[in-house]
Amino acid sequence: MNRRIAFYAPMKSPDHPSPSGDRRVARLIMHALDRAGWDVTLASRLRTWQRDGNRSGQDYLFQEAERIAQNLIADLSDAPPALWFTYHCYYKAPDLIGPVVARALGIPYVVAEGYRARKRLSGPYARYAEAAERALDEARIIFHLSMRGLDALTRDRADGQQLIHLPPFTALGAEPPAHPAPDGPLRLITVAMMRAGDKSRSYRLLADAVSALTGDWKLSVVGDGAARPEIEAMFAPVRDRVRFLGQIDNRDDLLAAYETAELFIWPGVNEAFGMVYLEAQAAGLACIAEDREGVREVVGPSGRLTDPDDAAALTRALVELGADRTALAAAGQAARDHVKARHGVNAAADLLNRSLEALL
Repeated sequence: MNRRIAFYAPMKSPDHPSPSGDRRVARLIMHALDRAGWDVTLASRLRTWQRDGNRSGQDYLFQEAERIAQNLIADLSDAPPALWFTYHCYYKAPDLIGPVVARALGIPYVVAEGYRARKRLSGPYARYAEAAERALDEARIIFHLSMRGLDALTRDRADGQQLIHLPPFTALGAEPPAHPAPDGPLRLITVAMMRAGDKSRSYRLLADAVSALTGDWKLSVVGDGAARPEIEAMFAPVRDRVRFLGQIDNRDDLLAAYETAELFIWPGVNEAFGMVYLEAQAAGLACIAEDREGVREVVGPSGRLTDPDDAAALTRALVELGADRTALAAAGQAARDHVKARHGVNAAADLLNRSLEALL
């Protein structure tokens, strides 16, 4: 069987220099496909993502996508891949390349994380939204990593199209070393980009939550971005207890940061599901987050989910989990066991492989 896959991520290429959860998921899907024995090639690095719906920017990207698509068709026509696989297609980052190439080569078109948004078919994103809808209409399979948006995918599903749940997953790596003896300050950690909008709202909730904590504690913050000055200012009342570690790209260095902590906390305002929760749990840390649709799918039972936009509830969860440090260490091990059982890369590789082989 031809096991070559053309892979594309229109929102952010898996080799983009700027880290993010989206880049991480793209890399993980490629890793899972590779583990399942597929020969995965990155088809294009064109980033179609548009922050503000700029129409001239969209027009340029449509033209550039057409040029790239025609070049790919010419390059691949003698030995086409088995299928085209796109990760993350929605109205702000539609796939303008994959459907054209797949149709011309006569190969199946597959999407992971596709979102439909009828209300965007008018307004500044109208042309982009129409392109995203057309791409999703052509997908033989749409893998959805969360239940968020599933109603719209089901409502507008094309004839013969499969909707398959691919639970969010991560690569566990080696068993983390035992955490230091539970004495001294309670060691907390958070990992998130620093930008305006939902990330800033989450940092505001986190700052309010830890500022209300009594007792001895320390917080390590991994992340950077344009909003860093404003976010650092949020923690001014407890600045002596907070370490800002900046952006950490290297996975080993990030794991080392997790290993210094006992408990992960990130409110997760409007997170689709939040890769950081899987990574923190894989590193042996229980998680505290807000109870939101996607987040509750990945945070294991040893963690705590609180009412959205309630900093006091986050504080109470910190107090509850931090009260018994020995039990907290056990909760961290239970969190890793949860990820290993439900969200490991091997299970994802098996599901992807079975689904794609059946399609071909």
